[in-house]
Amino acid sequence: MKKSFISFHIALIGIVFFSTSAMCQGLKPIKLPTPRTEGGKPLMDVLKERKSSRAFSTKPLSPQMISDLLWAAFGINRADSARRTAPSAHNWQETDIYVAESDGLYLYDAKTHSLNPVLAKDIRAETGTQEFVASAPINLIYVADMSKMGNASPEDKTLYSAAGTGFISQNVYLFCASEGLSTVVRGSIDRNRLAGIMKLKPNQKITLAQTIGYPDK
Repeated sequence: MKKSFISFHIALIGIVFFSTSAMCQGLKPIKLPTPRTEGGKPLMDVLKERKSSRAFSTKPLSPQMISDLLWAAFGINRADSARRTAPSAHNWQETDIYVAESDGLYLYDAKTHSLNPVLAKDIRAETGTQEFVASAPINLIYVADMSKMGNASPEDKTLYSAAGTGFISQNVYLFCASEGLSTVVRGSIDRNRLAGIMKLKPNQKITLAQTIGYPDK
């Protein structure tokens, strides 16, 4: 009986591994270039130019631009403690950033500053209800992992994860203003459908999404 139980679990692990591999078939982890952490426009100029835009060029962002963007959003800015560019309550760091591009869906790993493949499929159109999300080069999906938030009450988990997403999305706004990019943070999402496509766990909750790209001339 014990042997059969072990064999069953080994088979189950194999199925999960095969399914995950099949989902990512054709995608490989992407080691991002070292982020440029100096320069940019003065803060007051950036605040003056910060705005939402819903008109995007289809021009792709360079690997360096994506690297700088994700570091600004929620990268590690203190290597000795792995603390990040945006605050999180109790340093839970509960927010994960998924990156939807034309070739597939990736998960940003701040510790290695890389993109790990999640799904080899263009799901940009599924990240929101507006038409522009399907053709803009980058859609970030902010996902709160409630399991990282300890014994906090459901109300506090909702509150603090929402605040965390707000800090991160504002970092993106300021970065885009500095670099001449367009962006808009969005709440119009079919969350249940998108969570199913992304194969999220029950403890993972989509908070907001954010579209980034060059302005549509």
